[in-house]
Amino acid sequence: MAVDSPTRPLTPTAPEDRPPRRLLPELDRPADALRNLGPNWFAAVMGTGIVGNAAIALPVGGQALRPAATVVWALACLLLLALLGAWTAHAVRHPERARALAGHPVMGHFWGAPAMALLTVGAGTVALGADVLGTAVAVRAGAVLWAAGTALGLLTCVAVPYRTMTGSPAPADAAFGGWLMPVVPPMVSAATGAALVPHLPAGQPRLTLLLVCGALFGVSLFSSLILLPQLWSRLVHHGTGPAALVPTLWMVLGPLGQSVTAVHLLADAAPGVLPQPYAAAARAAVPLYGVPVWGFALMWLALAAALTVRQARLGLPFSLAWWGFTFPVGTCVTASAGLAQRLGSDLFTGTALALYAFLVLAWLTVSARTARAALRGGIFLPPPGPAPAPEGTPRL
Repeated sequence: MAVDSPTRPLTPTAPEDRPPRRLLPELDRPADALRNLGPNWFAAVMGTGIVGNAAIALPVGGQALRPAATVVWALACLLLLALLGAWTAHAVRHPERARALAGHPVMGHFWGAPAMALLTVGAGTVALGADVLGTAVAVRAGAVLWAAGTALGLLTCVAVPYRTMTGSPAPADAAFGGWLMPVVPPMVSAATGAALVPHLPAGQPRLTLLLVCGALFGVSLFSSLILLPQLWSRLVHHGTGPAALVPTLWMVLGPLGQSVTAVHLLADAAPGVLPQPYAAAARAAVPLYGVPVWGFALMWLALAAALTVRQARLGLPFSLAWWGFTFPVGTCVTASAGLAQRLGSDLFTGTALALYAFLVLAWLTVSARTARAALRGGIFLPPPGPAPAPEGTPRL
């Protein structure tokens, strides 16, 4: 299902239910599929990469899953390369549509996805790539991906809100989970950058990176705290809105779970880098911050699940927004695993394992549905609706 704005009427037709490709004149050539390629496709890289990254973070059985996690990381790498190539071709062949994506009221917010895709694959490269590439090459490749993802994430977390603030005033019911997408990448940078700290020379290089990661944590945390009340207000006063937007409610889990993960990993990197008593304070902050936020994340997960089940009974056609069931849940897995490691609690261990099982099931389901929709071609069309879709309008 596709949307043009959060309030636009939607047709009940799912992409995979569209006519076979031979009946789609817009897709007479394979290259035509690139015309409506939006940044939301990079959510597939995020959702795939987190399956591998979260596996080795599990407090029980993580190392046994390492070979399978490495295969998933390799798949995420291939998917990232394919999408980067396709997006480059899209920008060259259809520059007017590429520009239209930036100002789109829904799709414009998904520009955070490419940055997080780079960061997710980069984290997997450091954690899993050493088995294939060797430690030195894996760390260098991970550092390049981290730098590129961080730079792009900082750009989106300023440019996308600026565009929203200086464009046409948003309607009262415009807020949706995707508004978090541009501001979450710095939090992912904070968490994934912690793994690079030990690989830098001791002294100022390590201290600088650790402090930069702390600052990135603050950028994303306070931006998310500003946006969450707006989303809550929209849900209370205007309801969940179009069915296609319901899966985006799961995106709230992203900054919550990733912030707990970041606090845990930065605390692990702090000893020997931060002077005392700050290194000890960083370690003490993990349960003090992580447990309350973890509790709210589980409450939101239950709320999002209930709203999703309600919408599914009314009809929840497939769209790329279903990838929201993967990466955000993966951040809750790593958050639970970090707290389990820190506190030795069976509560967090059991939660991490249960959420990881759900993550794998969601990933398998969404991957299969995405492949099916792509083969049928409808997912590459501009969105349907009661009125002709404007030039460059992408599909969720």
